[in-house]
Amino acid sequence: MTDHRVLAAASMLCAAACITTARADDPPTPPPQHQWIGKGQFGFLDSKGNSDGESINGNIDMLRYDDAWKNEAYAEGLYGKSAGIISAERWLVREQTDYTVTAGMFAFGGLRFEHDMFDGFVYQASVTSGIGYKFIDTDNDKLTAQIGPGFRRLRPETLNRDDGNGAVTSRTPLPAESEVIAAGGIDYLHKFNSITTVTNKFLVEHGATDTLAHDEIALTVKMSTRLALSVGYAVTDNSNPPTPLKKVDTVSTVNLVFAF
Repeated sequence: MTDHRVLAAASMLCAAACITTARADDPPTPPPQHQWIGKGQFGFLDSKGNSDGESINGNIDMLRYDDAWKNEAYAEGLYGKSAGIISAERWLVREQTDYTVTAGMFAFGGLRFEHDMFDGFVYQASVTSGIGYKFIDTDNDKLTAQIGPGFRRLRPETLNRDDGNGAVTSRTPLPAESEVIAAGGIDYLHKFNSITTVTNKFLVEHGATDTLAHDEIALTVKMSTRLALSVGYAVTDNSNPPTPLKKVDTVSTVNLVFAF
C-alpha cells in the first residue's frame, strides 16, 4: 500500500471513529469466558470457457477469554491456478495475546509467519509487543489501535518467469535478513443491524529493509446463527520486493462463513 493509500485508510478509520463516538456509551456484552470461540471461512471458484481458472481460499479465527487475558489464533491459505499454471499460493499464521491493563488499555505480544510463493519473499516472520487501546467498545461499534516494537526475519527470493505464459520457471533464494521493526495495527467493526457487519483490519510493519502494509475490508451478512456470506477485498504492499516484482497485491473473495 502506497503512502497515500495508507493515509486514506487511516483517515477513513478516524472519520468512522468520529461518527461512532456519539453512540459509544453502552458497554459491550461480555464475551464467554474460559472457552474457545471463533469462525471459519471458505471460498472456491472454478471457471471454464474462454479462460480457465480456479482458486480456493479459507481461514480460521479462534478467540479465548480468560479474565484479563485474551488469546487469538488465526490461520489462512490461498491457492489459485490460471490456464493450468499456479498463479497464487499463500499461507499465513499469527497469534496474539492481550492482557487488560485498564478498561480501555491492553498490553500485547504477537507472532506472525507468512509464506507467499509470488511476493518475492520465501518467508516473513515477526515477533512484536506493545500497547493497545480500545477507543470504541460497544456491541455495534469497535475501534482498536495498537503500536509497539518488534523483530523480523525475512528471506527474499528472485523469481524467473517464462516469457510466453508467465509461469515461474525457477527460484533463487537470497540471504536471509533480520531487523528491528516498528509495528502497528487498527481494527474497526460496525454493525449496521443484527445481520450485516463491516470490518476493516490494517497492519503495518516498518523496517529498514522493507515496509509491509496490509489492509483488509469485509462485508458479512448472516444467513443464520451459524452461517453467513462474506465479501472481502485485501491490499498488501511490500515497499522493497526483489526486482522486477510488483509492490502491490490485491485479493477479492466471496466466502461462506461458519461460526463455532
